[in-house]
Amino acid sequence: MKYVVVLGDGMADWKSDKLGGKTCLEAAQTPNLDKLAPISEAGLCKTVPDGLKPGSDVANMSVLGFDPLKYYTGRSPLEAVSMGIDLKPTDVTLRCNLVTLSEGGAFDEKIMKDYSAGEISTAEATELINFLKTHLDGDKFKLYAGISYRHCLVAANGVTGHELTPPHDITDKPVTGHLPEGENAGVYLEMMKRSYDLLKDHPINAKRKAEGKNPANSIWLWGEGTKPALGCFEAQRNLTGAIISAVDLVRGLGMLADMKIIDVAGATGDYNTDFEGKANAAADALLGGTDFVYLHMEAPDECGHHGDYAHKVYSIEQIDNKVIGTLLKRFKDAGEDFAMLVCPDHPTPCAIKTHVSEPVPYLLYTNKINLSNGAKRYTEAEAAATGEYVADGYRLIEKLLSIK
Repeated sequence: MKYVVVLGDGMADWKSDKLGGKTCLEAAQTPNLDKLAPISEAGLCKTVPDGLKPGSDVANMSVLGFDPLKYYTGRSPLEAVSMGIDLKPTDVTLRCNLVTLSEGGAFDEKIMKDYSAGEISTAEATELINFLKTHLDGDKFKLYAGISYRHCLVAANGVTGHELTPPHDITDKPVTGHLPEGENAGVYLEMMKRSYDLLKDHPINAKRKAEGKNPANSIWLWGEGTKPALGCFEAQRNLTGAIISAVDLVRGLGMLADMKIIDVAGATGDYNTDFEGKANAAADALLGGTDFVYLHMEAPDECGHHGDYAHKVYSIEQIDNKVIGTLLKRFKDAGEDFAMLVCPDHPTPCAIKTHVSEPVPYLLYTNKINLSNGAKRYTEAEAAATGEYVADGYRLIEKLLSIK
């Protein structure tokens, strides 16, 4: 038996008048999921334990089968590991977004206009981060360039316990009341202020503004943590495993669990990603000997953060057509048995442009037996109506792996 998780990040949503009173899952045309739902198990799963924030780090850790209450130490270390940063036990890492803040006025009076600086290109972002390094790096703090707007700051012999707000939680809101608090808060805030002064007139940003794009005119620090110890996925599950994702934190989870990281040309963290390429890479791995693949698509989450209903629906339709459709065909053609779990990590409602902790709908399918428990479609409401509920999200994977 081969196993695959199809993870549509942030795919669940709320009903909206903009979609005729439907959620994005309900509004999307999903013929493959519609065909599978009546012969699959559907239900709800609580992926974010009480007391933890509904981040993709916590939620993906749950779906991958690791209890966040035991293993979670922060978001940024997962991304730092994926970026190849050699972390010491005493290092504290912080996620460093390139963002767009409103112009004019004092820093604490600015508005968070765009947490991603218009999905800035990696080439532009790398040049800006390298420019900032010449002004902000020192013995204590070092910046590292990542992908697009996602970067990292490492504090040597650092401390944790700061209040640091994710920038996507305050889109179109004033930053006041959301600035760093804690022991190193003054240092972090000063770095953010200096970055604004350094970046606001940078030639890259002048060019972006001339092209009608959002400038990357500041850094924003959040998601602190220390390197976690997850343990080996294969040793724990007796299965070889692989990760396919364009997102550093998910890749970092895989690396910390000693899973293979599969790179796919054209894979991005938005709705322009190569959905079919990722599905074929997953099928190639599974049919080539790998036992388990975690196939992660970031697109629905990014659309949710931007309040973009149309592209979120589009992303779900692409997952149905080019991911699930491709997997079904590849395994049918190969004559191989497989089991598939389809779910989000958390909801990202377009109406509020950020994550919530509500349980997510899941669908569990295998070509081997009928698992039907009454769902007619894969939607939030249909999943809830079955009455099936997984209270500890990290145990959802056990349902998948119990299929033999």
